[in-house]
Amino acid sequence: MTETPGMTRVWAIELAACLATGVLLGAIGPFGSFLNDGLIVRVAYWVIVFLSCGLVLGLTIRILAGRARRAGVPVWAWGPVVALLTAVPLGGFTRGVATAFWPGIGDRVGPVEWYGQTLVIGIVYFALHIAIARWVRGRGAAADRAAPGDPPILRHLPPRLGKDLLCLSMEDHYVRLHTVSGSVLVLMPLSQAVEELGGMEGLQVHRSWWVARHAVTGVAEDGRNLRLRLKGGLEAPVSRANVARLRQAGWLG
Repeated sequence: MTETPGMTRVWAIELAACLATGVLLGAIGPFGSFLNDGLIVRVAYWVIVFLSCGLVLGLTIRILAGRARRAGVPVWAWGPVVALLTAVPLGGFTRGVATAFWPGIGDRVGPVEWYGQTLVIGIVYFALHIAIARWVRGRGAAADRAAPGDPPILRHLPPRLGKDLLCLSMEDHYVRLHTVSGSVLVLMPLSQAVEELGGMEGLQVHRSWWVARHAVTGVAEDGRNLRLRLKGGLEAPVSRANVARLRQAGWLG
């Protein structure tokens, strides 16, 4: 996966937010931690907890998001499941860290209560991730400017990929731009990417795919399912709702 400056910026802001949240919680001392020790020790504990949880949850989200999108599973369906499951190993890790700081804490806080506290941390991180991704996406859209004469979408392609855009595919908060030389992920919704195509000839063939007309080299049929064969060995799914429109446009021969 090729990272864009927007993706790197999201990572950096998320980890900075985890650091800041750890410092804030160290000062406040939630879940009874205010009485455990002095300010410096509390801040050190909460910073370790939030940075560790942020790294684990951040990687998990990025690994699963694209697969869930391709399978048509919305984030509200798989996000809570990820939070519930990751709270188990993260709860064990954070309990071990807390025991290293305060050896007697395991006698005061049971495993179930600790799991609940860890689950709250996971939910807070998910909220941070979604808010930061949307904020960065909005700033990037406002700051970017297209080169004169080019459709705005082409500004997102690095020079090594050229400007021969074949198709767009949606992956969670991102859109993957494909050329014959490779692909790049860009932080924006597919609807915005389609708007930035300008006058490029093509059609949205699926809820998560847009295809350039010149990129189509053939059609693959599997029963009632259709896929467009594209340059570079790519294949794009065609939703049944779009088959008639593609036939009328002459895409299916």
